[in-house]
Amino acid sequence: MRSLLLRLYGAFTTAVQPLVRRKLRRRAVAEPGYAVAVEERFGHYDDAITGEGQCWVHAVSLGETRAAAILIAELRRQYPGIPILLTHGTATGREEGAKLLESGDTQVWQPWDTPGAVARFLDRFQPRIGVLMETEVWPEMAAACAERRIPLVLANARLNEKSLAAAERLGWLARPAYSALAAVWAQTEADAHRLVSLGAKVAGIYGNLKFDASPDARQLTAAVALRERLPRPMVVLASSRDGEERMLLDVLKRFGATSPVPPEQGAVRSIAKRVHDVQWMIVPRHPQRFDEVAALIESQGFAVARRSAAGEPAEAEIWLGDSLGEMALYYGLADVALLGGSFEPLGGQNLIEPAACGCPVVMGPSTFNFAEAAQLSLAAGASLRVENMEQAVTAALKLVENPERRAAMAEAALAFSSSNRGAAERTAAAVLAIAQAADPVVTESVPLDDSRAEPTLE
Repeated sequence: MRSLLLRLYGAFTTAVQPLVRRKLRRRAVAEPGYAVAVEERFGHYDDAITGEGQCWVHAVSLGETRAAAILIAELRRQYPGIPILLTHGTATGREEGAKLLESGDTQVWQPWDTPGAVARFLDRFQPRIGVLMETEVWPEMAAACAERRIPLVLANARLNEKSLAAAERLGWLARPAYSALAAVWAQTEADAHRLVSLGAKVAGIYGNLKFDASPDARQLTAAVALRERLPRPMVVLASSRDGEERMLLDVLKRFGATSPVPPEQGAVRSIAKRVHDVQWMIVPRHPQRFDEVAALIESQGFAVARRSAAGEPAEAEIWLGDSLGEMALYYGLADVALLGGSFEPLGGQNLIEPAACGCPVVMGPSTFNFAEAAQLSLAAGASLRVENMEQAVTAALKLVENPERRAAMAEAALAFSSSNRGAAERTAAAVLAIAQAADPVVTESVPLDDSRAEPTLE
């Protein structure tokens, strides 16, 4: 018997579906992928979409999809031919996920968390097991899977203090959802403690799947060839978020990057000369911001060369990495990376990827999304932490001018990356063990018909 609170939650998510559709229409203006197969989000599927008894993997966005790719590859290695049902919540996640599909796999949108949409999703696909990546736990889906005895697990799980506080404020929803999960495999001990406090059944602390990713060898080879032709060392602001690009440009302007280079005075080179001796590059985290960032660079008085405009960027003050799936190339080119998401209070971005490419990292103060990885990286000597963007630029310049220190950090980064592998093998084995023991059933209850709340997308 469902609680009154869960039924009220289901009534609320059903009532706000028109607002969800409006939001999707607005998002589709900038990202057309949001206009694709909209009805899937509400549990209505094309007759050509088939698949039952698959291993369902949900990866909401781009970062989770890349982690899912590592897990899926290991699942296929341990259980060849395993059929995968892959769901997403964002257009970039879906686009990246399409690259993972093989014969017998299925890809659809994550259903909006209403009783009707969730029931139609589970009726249609009847997954053998559901694997949620990292953070995505929805109350209705968790309850419905528990009722049908479909094991729903949380892999590569993380939960920072901010998210825990938010979950505790909605404890009447969060606690039943987390306690309904069949198993949770946390990234770190701190994540495990926070998840347990919400009622999750933490079955292991397996580390971060992203350590098991191997950088694209072709991109690294291309980076080596291109670096031989670069006249200057490169510093890249990687996976930057809104506000951080302006921070970097403001610092470079204050240091004289847009002014004529003054002559050197004796043995001391001016800061402007040191800045001019570096090729600066910005790689925004979200592709919908590529044009916006290009316009920002030009508005601040810099010349910009876009990766998308030529295979090899032309001479320019700022290069813009406006392509998807080429982070290994960018890290391979960089002598130093400034960690995006860490200079605004956003929790940082993935610093495991630059480590795997042997790229030294300078991070800002905000890394709560990757707290343990950041601490381990600092302890290993693979990264530096600073308080603001000006200090980051200064630290990067010092590293550029100190090849011995930079080489030592690059070696430490590779060692840090390789020493933390193994999460994929452990997680895949645990998923398969639960899936093979599962005995899902289909409930006989008729799901709430919420189709009347779902007008056709214009």
